[in-house]
Amino acid sequence: MNKIKTALISVTDKNGIVDFAKFLQSHDVHILSTGGTAKLLRDNSVNVTDVAEHTGSPEILDGRVKTLHPKVHGGILAKRDDAKHQTQLKENNISGIDLVVVNLYEFEKTVAKDGVSLSEAIENIDIGGPSMLRSAAKNHKDVAVVTEPSDYQTIQNEWNNGALNEGLRFELAVKAFLKTAAYDTAISSYLNQELQKSKSETAVFERIRNLSLAKVQDLRYGENPHQKAALYRETGVTKGVVNAKQLQGKELSFNNILDTEAAYQCCRDFTKPACVIVKHLNPCGVALADKLSEAFVSARKGDPVSSFGGIVALNQEVDKDTALLMAETFFEVIIAPSYSSEAKEVFGKKKNLRLLTLEDFFKTEENALDYRRVSGGMLVQDNDTGSIDINTCQVATKRKPTEQELADLDFAWKIVKHVKSNAILGLQRQQTLGCGCRANEGSVDSVKLTSKAMENFCRHPRS
Repeated sequence: MNKIKTALISVTDKNGIVDFAKFLQSHDVHILSTGGTAKLLRDNSVNVTDVAEHTGSPEILDGRVKTLHPKVHGGILAKRDDAKHQTQLKENNISGIDLVVVNLYEFEKTVAKDGVSLSEAIENIDIGGPSMLRSAAKNHKDVAVVTEPSDYQTIQNEWNNGALNEGLRFELAVKAFLKTAAYDTAISSYLNQELQKSKSETAVFERIRNLSLAKVQDLRYGENPHQKAALYRETGVTKGVVNAKQLQGKELSFNNILDTEAAYQCCRDFTKPACVIVKHLNPCGVALADKLSEAFVSARKGDPVSSFGGIVALNQEVDKDTALLMAETFFEVIIAPSYSSEAKEVFGKKKNLRLLTLEDFFKTEENALDYRRVSGGMLVQDNDTGSIDINTCQVATKRKPTEQELADLDFAWKIVKHVKSNAILGLQRQQTLGCGCRANEGSVDSVKLTSKAMENFCRHPRS
C-alpha cells in the first residue's frame, strides 16, 4: 500500500480541518494548501507550503486558476507502480500527491439566496476543486480523496503507518464522483432555469435532465412491510415535506410520507385556519374555520371512521386547545408549521405519534417539477399551481349562488384537485361531509360512498 507522504488541502467547509491537518503533520505528512485554507492552518501552527510555491506559478485571474497545473494533477494521477509514469515525474520535476482533501465552493447555498445574480452564481462555480477530486478518485489505487469533514475521523481510525486500505480508498473515490456529479447537476439545473427565464418560458423540459438525490433517512419499510425504503432529497431543494423536522414518534414509513405529502399539499392551498385529514392519499375530512380547533373538529366530523389512523395537516401553529381535541383520536402523523410548548406537552404523552414541523409551510421551490416513475423512465410535468377566482366564473344556472354557496364552491374546487379520479364531494359551510373516489368503477360509486359518509354525519353530527 502506498504511504501518504504529501497531502493537498483546499476546503470551503473548514470544520475540523485544523485538527485533521495537525494529525497529518504529526505523522510527517507534507501539506500543500491554497488561499484561506493555508492561512487558517498557518495561524494554527500547521506547516504549509502554498500550491503556488509548489508549482512555481502564482494564482491568477482572481483565483480562477491556482491548482490547474501539471505539478498538481501529474502528482495526483501518476501510477505509482508504472515505471514510465515515474520516469516522466522525475523528468518534469513533479512529486507525488497521495491525499487530496477538497470540498467545493458552496454553489447551492449561493443560488438559494434571495436576489442572487447570474454573475455571482457563476463566480461560485468551482473548477479546480472538482478537477482535483476527479483526478484523485480516478487514481484511488494510489491516492486517497476526502470530500467531507465527516471522513476525517475515518481516515484517522484506518491510518496504518501512513497507508489506507484499498477498500476505503475505493469507497472514498465513489463518494467523490457522487459529489462531483451532484455538483454538476446543481449547476446545470440552475443555469437551465436562468435560460428558461430569459426565454420567458415556464416549463423546464431540457433534452437531458439530470437528477441528484441525497439520502435523508432510511424508512421503517416500503409500501409493504417486506419492502425496504428510504427518503431522498433533490439537490438544492430547501422547501416541502422532505425538509420537515420530526419532533417525536416512531420512524416514518413510505406510506406515512406519501399521505403526509397529500395532506400538506391540500392544506397549504388555504390561508384561513384549515385542517386536512388524509387516508390512503385522499382527503377524508377538510374544514376551514375562524379557529384552528374548530377547523379540526369540523374536519373530523366529515368522516370520523376514516379519520381514525389518518394523517393530519394544519396550516397554523397548533395550540393547546387544538392538541387536546386531536389527542382524543388516534392519528399516525401530524404536520404543521409549528406547535406551542403546551401542545408539544400534550402530544408528548402519545409516544408513537409522529409529530412533524415545517416552518416554510406555504413556500414552494421555484420552477419545481412533478415526477412520476414508469418502467424505464419518468413522466415529468410542471406542478399544478393553477387556481380559479370563483367570483369571475360565469353562472350557468337561473338562480345565482349566494355568497356562502360561492365560498363553498371555492372551497370544494381547492379540495377536489387533491382527490383521485371520479371525485365527488359533499360539503356545507366550508366543511366536507363526505368524499368519494373510484377511478375504475365510475362516478356512481363515488356518489354512493359520499352519500354513506353524509348519512353517517347526519346520524352523528357531534362525532
